[in-house]
Amino acid sequence: MAAPRVLLLLAAAALLAVASLGDASGEGPRGRKLLVLVDDLAVRSSHSAFFGSLQARGLDLEFRLADDPKLSLHRYGQYLYDGLVLFAPSTPRFGGSVDQNAVLEFIDAGHDMILAADHSASDLIRGIATECGVDFDEDPEAMVIDHINYASSEVEGDHTLIAGDDLIQSDVILGSKKIEAPVLFRGIGHAANPSNSLVLKARNNARVLISGSLDLFSNRFLKSGVQKAGSKMSHDKAGNEQFVTETSKWVFHERGHLKAVNVKHHKVGETNEPSMYRINDDLEYSVEIYEWSGTSWKPYVADDVQIQFFMMSPYVLKNMSTDKTAVYSASFKVPDVYGVFQFKVEYQRLGYTGLSLAKQIPVRPYRHDEYERFITSAFPYYAASFSTMGAFFIFSVAYLYHK
Repeated sequence: MAAPRVLLLLAAAALLAVASLGDASGEGPRGRKLLVLVDDLAVRSSHSAFFGSLQARGLDLEFRLADDPKLSLHRYGQYLYDGLVLFAPSTPRFGGSVDQNAVLEFIDAGHDMILAADHSASDLIRGIATECGVDFDEDPEAMVIDHINYASSEVEGDHTLIAGDDLIQSDVILGSKKIEAPVLFRGIGHAANPSNSLVLKARNNARVLISGSLDLFSNRFLKSGVQKAGSKMSHDKAGNEQFVTETSKWVFHERGHLKAVNVKHHKVGETNEPSMYRINDDLEYSVEIYEWSGTSWKPYVADDVQIQFFMMSPYVLKNMSTDKTAVYSASFKVPDVYGVFQFKVEYQRLGYTGLSLAKQIPVRPYRHDEYERFITSAFPYYAASFSTMGAFFIFSVAYLYHK
């Protein structure tokens, strides 16, 4: 099986956020407690470098066997964990109150997950991946084979050790520092399901990374040297450590999480927010957008944030300008149409949580005493009225005195 782009080969991501409102400073967008489920406690040692990188960033890991009879994701209606690392590919069933539906409900509640499988993937693990939009090959022995992008070695192998370097170009997902060395991958074939829109976007803030290779996260691959077939360049260390570190930062919302605060609108020259607008009013709309940097909220700077003034369809669609201090603003004239409008900001960008802001505001016509005394557009009607009266007067005089 030929290897597709490494992003699809290694991970399927889900994200869509509704903007949270609050103070721009303070705690991050996610809690720090993760549940790590393994089918063998030896995985804790064989993948210690990856787990160590999570702990070094302040994440609190709780290791449990996947078949632990006391296993539970929530208690008294509250979830006990903020994220899930599922490194138990061969487990046929979870212990305690956890099952496939419990894991999916955990994700639906807005929590994040990293799932890694291998050739021993059980129906349970395959089912969770399928529900998240990733299909593993039905043949459990179907390893990914690539006769072009494989890691060279002194012994001619079966080309199942892939050296991938065709990574997605996204700083928010893979970090700003380029991954120079190829990423090693050995695992089962899988692909994103094109019929499942949740592969790209979920209905909440949840992010999911699914890999067909548990070895991708192992100490062996993180510390191994690599030379891609056909290349003269040899690397003392594969790109796995940088790859799994950066993608895990993204999955657990240490990067790429946006929030919008201080949404305001008012008439030009005023500061108070009115209960309604009048047609042809000049108004200003502003919002502050911040991005979580891993340690604090920083101003988010972009040139593609748009505001819509919407009623059934956008009457106004305008790019918002920013002063690079997180404030985005736009000024426009209310359309000459009255009804119930919405201010809408729908912002979607690769790797970032989406923003979806909406606020209703009525627009009224002029009151009877707000029109101009003489309306310019009515001058033809004025002229017609006076000309009719003048013509009638002339006709009357002519009829009465010129018989």
